[in-house]
Order: sequence, then C-alpha cells, then structure tokens
Amino acid sequence: MKAAVHPARRAWPSCVAAVLLSLSGTAAQAASAVIVGQDGWLFPAWESLSQVDNAGLARSTTLVRQVQQRLAQARIELVVLVVPMKAPLYVARLPQGQALSPAVSQRYERLQGELNKAGLTTLDIKPILQRTEHGEQTAFYRADYHWTAWSAENTADATAQLINQRYRLTGAPGGGAVLGEWFDKRAFGDLAANFLPAIKRKAIGRDIYTVRHQVEKDLLIDDAPAPVQVIGNSFVQPYLGFTQKLSNALDRPVNLTWNPGDVGPWATLLQYLESPDFAEHKPQVIVWQFNEGQFHLGPDATAQWNAKGVISLNLWQQRIQKAL
Repeated sequence: MKAAVHPARRAWPSCVAAVLLSLSGTAAQAASAVIVGQDGWLFPAWESLSQVDNAGLARSTTLVRQVQQRLAQARIELVVLVVPMKAPLYVARLPQGQALSPAVSQRYERLQGELNKAGLTTLDIKPILQRTEHGEQTAFYRADYHWTAWSAENTADATAQLINQRYRLTGAPGGGAVLGEWFDKRAFGDLAANFLPAIKRKAIGRDIYTVRHQVEKDLLIDDAPAPVQVIGNSFVQPYLGFTQKLSNALDRPVNLTWNPGDVGPWATLLQYLESPDFAEHKPQVIVWQFNEGQFHLGPDATAQWNAKGVISLNLWQQRIQKAL
C-alpha cells in the first residue's frame, strides 16, 4: 500500500498531544479540556454536548458538494466519511447529571440525511460502531479521543463494500495490503496523558490498545498506481489500520494523506490535490474523512485550525478549482 508520509504527520500517539492542545487552547487550560465520566471514561470538552451549529453544518455540506461536483468533472468519485462523536455513544458513561441536548443526540443522523439530500455518497458509521461494541471490544478507547482499531477496520470493511457496489475499480486484484497479527499494548489514553495531572492520570489508569503489527512493505512508498485515495486525520492513520484494512478488503493499493486533526480536512484535501502525486496519477475514488464534532468548521476557522490549516474560503475555493 502506497502511503504519502510527511514530517508533519507524526506517528500516533505522539501527534495527539499537539493536536489536542491546539484544539483546547493551551496546556494551562488542559484541566478544563476533559470531561471525566463514569468508570474512568474521558470525553473532549471542546466538543459541545449542548449546542449545534446548524448554519456551519449547512455551509460545510455545501462546500463538500462543490468539491464532489468538481471531482466528478475530472471523473473522480467522492466518498464522504463522518466519524460520529464519542459522547452520544456513551451517554451512560458521562458524569452524573451531565446530559446531551436533543440537538446533539440527533445531529449525526440529521447530518447523514443532509449529506444524502445533497447527493453525496456517504456511509452511516454509527450503526457500525454500535455493532463493534460487544464483549471486550469497544468502539472508542476509554480515555482516548480516538476510535479503536476494531472500529477503524469495521468501517473500512463497510467502505470497501460501498465502493465495490458503486464503482468498478481499475487494475487487477492482488495489490491489497497484507494485515499484520493483532497484539495488545498498555498505554495511557491521549486525553488522560495530555490533559490530566499525574495523580488523576494514575487514578484513571492505562488502557489496552489492541492493534495490528505493521507489515513493513505496506508502509513503503512504491510506484503501484492506487485507484483509491484516503484523505483525513489521525482516525485513518496507519497505527489504527483503516487504510490497510480498506486496501486489504478491496484487494487494491490504497494511498493515504493524513495530518493531525488541528490541520483540518480542508487544508489536507488541498495539500493532496496540489501534490505531484495527484498531478501524476488521478485516483478513481477519494475517501474523505471528517469528524462529527468538527464538521461545522470551515477552512477559515482560525480558532480551531493551526496556521498551516487556516485559509480564507475564497482562496480555498480558488485553489481547489485550479488544482482540478
């Protein structure tokens, strides 16, 4: 599997500290950046549990639709993946007296409806995550911002099914990634490690991360053309296995461009479309990953994205049009 790797895309979980600190403000504000729930479950406080920016959701949906139309003119298909927010899946784990507003509880389903109404190809991920919850398997890590490797792989399987149902990929089968064996690693979740003082972090304790060993040949850059390109943040990074599983399920090479979450999806898409990789080889399908809690934020969200990720809306649209 060919994957574009840049210095800014540090290996998880080292990139998470910078990402989350930027999302919450500064390290001095870390104590207020985490909601401590039942049984040591942690939730990011910067994702509101009460308010929904409907105007922002509508603007972002329109922008994604415009990208889809421009890609279609270049004969490139777009699949939109929005990862659900953690808190609505674990309402029973929230602190006593802490509730979700009806607007937040219903936002993901409403957003899926709006994406479908806009004619976008999207995948309803929430039922996949709910089915992931059984036995020892959870959809999200207890003290971490991220979904688990089980969620990443189950979503990748469903994404592959969607792509195979809708599109006929070029190239012969046999170029899929080889998956490594599963292993367990104990570590503090990123929300605990980066935002709690030592005494509270110790009380929360470490989580068990069940992930796959990385097969070295699948992490090297090669010249095999890939019909599918994944663009997103640390939820689709190699550590959690989304792209490898997608490649394995499609039995085709899959390319990956990802950045830490504070760069944002808009700048990451632009980075790929302006890259030599895109100029030299156009994919058949782009899989563009978002997070529900950030979907309402546009390219010019200066309070959310870092300097690399912020760009005025007009300039972003101009550069997208030029790249395509």
